[in-house]
Amino acid sequence: MSSPRVQEALRGASQTRSVVLGTGVLSAVEKVFGENFGGLPVMVVADSNTFEIAGRAVMEHFRNAGRQVAAPFIFPGSPVLHADYEHVIELRAVLGQSPAIAVAVGAGTINDLTKLASHECGKPYMVVATAASMDGYVAFGAAITKDGFKQTISCAAPRALVADVGILAAAPAAMTGSGYADLLGKVTAGADWLLADAFGVEPMMESAWALVQPDLRRSLGQPAALRAGDLAATEALIEGLVLGGLAMQVAESSRPASGCEHQFSHLWEMEGLTPVSHGFKVGIGSLSVAALYEWLLAWDPAGLDIAGLCAAWPTPEALAAEIRAAIPDPVLAAKAVEVSLAKHLTPAQLAERLTILKEKWPALREAIRAQMLTAGALREWLQAAGCPVTAEEIGLTPAVLRDTFRRARYIRSRYTLLDLIMETGNHAVAMESLFGPGGFYGAH
Repeated sequence: MSSPRVQEALRGASQTRSVVLGTGVLSAVEKVFGENFGGLPVMVVADSNTFEIAGRAVMEHFRNAGRQVAAPFIFPGSPVLHADYEHVIELRAVLGQSPAIAVAVGAGTINDLTKLASHECGKPYMVVATAASMDGYVAFGAAITKDGFKQTISCAAPRALVADVGILAAAPAAMTGSGYADLLGKVTAGADWLLADAFGVEPMMESAWALVQPDLRRSLGQPAALRAGDLAATEALIEGLVLGGLAMQVAESSRPASGCEHQFSHLWEMEGLTPVSHGFKVGIGSLSVAALYEWLLAWDPAGLDIAGLCAAWPTPEALAAEIRAAIPDPVLAAKAVEVSLAKHLTPAQLAERLTILKEKWPALREAIRAQMLTAGALREWLQAAGCPVTAEEIGLTPAVLRDTFRRARYIRSRYTLLDLIMETGNHAVAMESLFGPGGFYGAH
């Protein structure tokens, strides 16, 4: 009970075999579980909130079918549960002593905790979605905070997903808005991939791109209806989010769904700067990056002083010192140095990249222009979906937001627009364009 696009995506996915998506499909959990796990017993994993929303009903469906059902593992629903590695250890200790297969009933946090705990127990698992709040349901890897560093830890995606649109549409509006903002981030993520492909850093994988980008604007195009709980709009949203996760499986990378807008979110999460959801942070990051892309599209690299830029390019030692000065937490700074040095160019490599930029810019600019929407258009969509659109709305000052453009590139080895702005010596100019009088942030 999924769209032809999802069924096509499953044929290329490496780990997920079944996706059942539609209104009233919760009753399919036993059938889907049986098709994927045979006669094995089941253990529902939820928090106290998601257990009442769907976990109890899921257990009843299994019991009514005569399946052996272990005692559920239920995390406290209050205070807000976070995807910390300590919780993985708790769940792993119980799941590892049971023959049961875990069925995660919840959204991002429950799914990631169950995903990694199951992986560390050497088991597959299944997930029942309770909110269209993020794209990670069928993504490989779990976004977990470990040793103070928010990271995606490699582990298998779920073997099966059941997503009842009726349950998703009834979820808190903030969770649906968070999913919408997470999906909107694929606009800027796609532009970042075009850059990385042009420089040969991370070549385009057409099959993964085709799962995310062609229908993206359709999936995003009903923000007001989505906010009102419309079933069709909710189904379009969850389909877009699921396709993003399956694209990550196809690419064996999060590149199809994540660019520097996610680096904004991850940096703020690592430093505990704002308590709002991942998706809302991605939304603000997407607006920021869209505004930066508008600056880039109006820029001309013809006058680049390649020799001067190479002469001023920092040594690895200078870059490491810069990062340690910019990131106060020594653990986070050490990891940031490691991943930043992994992508740091020599002066000769920088000269080569800037030469390629000059040669490819006319065609690359048109490809980016076709991919992008303006920051103003993205802001209107986010507002219609009930999402925050200013740094202040998520608890950040304009100064912190501005500084994020510099610091976010340090925390991932992924090549993005933030790297290009630094490589071309344009960071200060671009920031003045965005935050100065008449700029996107100067006016708002």
